[in-house]
Amino acid sequence: MKRAVDIIVLSDVHLGTYGCHARELLNYLKSVRPKALVLNGDIFDIWYFKKSYFPKEHLEVVRRVLKMAADGTKVYYLTGNHDDLLRKFGEMSFGLVHLRNKLVFQIDGKTHWVFHGDVFDASIQRARWLARLGGEGYDLLIRINRLINATRNLFGLPPVSFAARVKKSVKGAVKYISDFEDTAIQLAAEKGYDYVICGHIHRPQIRQVTAANGHQVTYMNSGDWVEHLTALEFNNGQWSIYQYDASLYEVVNPRLHVPEREPAMYRLRREEVPPSTNGLAAFEPI
Repeated sequence: MKRAVDIIVLSDVHLGTYGCHARELLNYLKSVRPKALVLNGDIFDIWYFKKSYFPKEHLEVVRRVLKMAADGTKVYYLTGNHDDLLRKFGEMSFGLVHLRNKLVFQIDGKTHWVFHGDVFDASIQRARWLARLGGEGYDLLIRINRLINATRNLFGLPPVSFAARVKKSVKGAVKYISDFEDTAIQLAAEKGYDYVICGHIHRPQIRQVTAANGHQVTYMNSGDWVEHLTALEFNNGQWSIYQYDASLYEVVNPRLHVPEREPAMYRLRREEVPPSTNGLAAFEPI
């Protein structure tokens, strides 16, 4: 039986790249039954489509999302920088999937502002070629990382994330992430929003901050499915970070997926905000 969830927000899947953990994401999607699914940018990686890499597992993720929509889940696809070609179609609906550049909705009178976050990235806005060059290097690092982790697994060693280590060790990267979060919080406060939800920087997080104008904002980031394998979930009146745990999923077919009727298995990281009083009162964009 699938686990019922009010809202799921996930981002930075990067379908079409070697670093994408499509099989793990498919396991997760097949274990839940959300009322609303928000895909907050970089679900596809159009920058790398020229490489002609799009394996079966990646296609299965697309099929799963469409099936969820057909079964009644409201699906909103918000554009990011790696799928920015879709921005010209913003505010359109394609059958059961609603394409948006941003999303604003309310839960219990609290306004949530959702967008990918690449608008804060100067390297993308001013020098797209430089951003793509950096993306090529990141993709190579992820591929090497996966090969090394496969070797470590043979010896019973836990996986390591080189990308995360690089980000933590480079002062510029640390400052960029901090500036990104602070900017998102400040803008949300100026607009009077209570929650701001982003992706883009591949750093899952939930934290409450009192902005300079005294307005309290909850900043949330859904992370990614390249390094962290995380999503944001709203259920029973509160937000949590979902953390994928491979040990909780029994692999029946090593090439694909979880059985349709396998019980939902999950683990929540306890970075939660206080629960709302009435749960999900409504999920309608405003």
